[in-house]
Amino acid sequence: MTASGTILVVDDDAAIRTVVAQSLRRAGHNVTTAATLAELDVQLAIRLPDVVISDVVLPDGNGLDRVARLTAEHPSLPVIVLSAQNTLSTAVRATEVGAYDYLPKPFDLDALSRAVQGALARRQGAPLEAIDEDDNTLPLIGRSPAMQDVYRVIARVVSNDLTVLISGESGTGKELVARAIHDLGTRRRSPFVAINMAAIPRELIEAELFGHERGAFTGAQARSAGRFEQAAGGTLFLDEIGDMPMEAQTRLLRVLQSGEFTTVGGARTIRADVRIVAATNRDLAQLVGGGQFREDLFYRLNVVPVTLPALRARRQDVALLARHFLDKAAESGLPRKQLAPAAIVALENYDWPGNVRELENIMRRMAVLSRDERIDADEVRAMLGAAATAPTIFEGDPGIEAAVRSRIERLAREEPAALDNGSLYDRIIGEVERPLIEAMLARHGQNQLRAARALGINRNTLRKRLDLLGIDPGAGRSAEAEAR
Repeated sequence: MTASGTILVVDDDAAIRTVVAQSLRRAGHNVTTAATLAELDVQLAIRLPDVVISDVVLPDGNGLDRVARLTAEHPSLPVIVLSAQNTLSTAVRATEVGAYDYLPKPFDLDALSRAVQGALARRQGAPLEAIDEDDNTLPLIGRSPAMQDVYRVIARVVSNDLTVLISGESGTGKELVARAIHDLGTRRRSPFVAINMAAIPRELIEAELFGHERGAFTGAQARSAGRFEQAAGGTLFLDEIGDMPMEAQTRLLRVLQSGEFTTVGGARTIRADVRIVAATNRDLAQLVGGGQFREDLFYRLNVVPVTLPALRARRQDVALLARHFLDKAAESGLPRKQLAPAAIVALENYDWPGNVRELENIMRRMAVLSRDERIDADEVRAMLGAAATAPTIFEGDPGIEAAVRSRIERLAREEPAALDNGSLYDRIIGEVERPLIEAMLARHGQNQLRAARALGINRNTLRKRLDLLGIDPGAGRSAEAEAR
């Protein structure tokens, strides 16, 4: 049975006040409304509610500033913040001022109802130390629903030291999320140290992480501090954690369990005073199932999971990101360029196998090579090349090996940066994966269970790939029905 309470809704939009009030009253709550901060004060003078729901931008002031006062004056009063300013700084600021929850507009009424029930069940603690960051200095950009979920998780973890595991395709910005967690958190005045597990020889990973003593191995002519020591007091970002060798996994697990480590060749115990943020573009759960990753380490790292969406899953952010990258290019001395509306449409229609990193590279290239100040759609399509029409790599080639080699040669001619920008693996695999999955669905009458079994993956993994690739199995059924 759900609890009921008195709810005060503050929003200058009469339609939102009405819809929210009616929804909460149907759930059994006693609801009053206010359109301004002045009306809020009047209602608070009459009676202190159990929960306050407040917009940010109000006619007579900033709702977040008022929330800060409310939570200071009434620490046990939970406040749920609603905002159309769907940026990371808004989400973080809402948490800083002590808001119980933050919901970006447009919000789901069921989500609001759940937030109200949670607020009635427990009370929010003291506000965090204020920080003077703004959106122009924050590394993450985007206002899509997919990014709102990411912002909300970040806002929840910046005030604590919980271990975070960031997953997502290459080029989605996993290190940017790690830096945001560090820069907005309590350890921001201490070092942020990043290490890429895939870029270090297996035999040197332990020495890189934990340091080594003089003479610990051939070539160790002096003591060297490892990344754990270098990041003392700050954040250690373990990128591509799925590529960590099993021996190093075992030692990392011991450090996470005990909070202490020793250098390679050393005997003195050193306290590990770091926050761990890890990232991977691989399915760690699948690696665990295959015996390639320790299950106990996976659970130690996966305390707070953050899943970064592919750029094709947040197409409404493409225009915002593209303009941002053109502005950055201009600030670095490149010619200032603008995008025509049709050019933005062309960018949004592209699947971006290299994700945000690929988009940034394309925008920098456009800034250099575009002749006119205004970039049109034809220039965008020409720059994207054959990939903009999404051909498969199989065209004109008899076998997969020959097709892959041919595709790489074509990229070397038409888009040489693709061979060096870190997107090549995901790009080629993505081009193979789509026709493979579509062919197996067609072979098995669009039955996902049978197609997954034939592919050797579980049904949930197949569903995830269908969503990521934008494949609609229902479309195949419709086509078959029309053919019959």
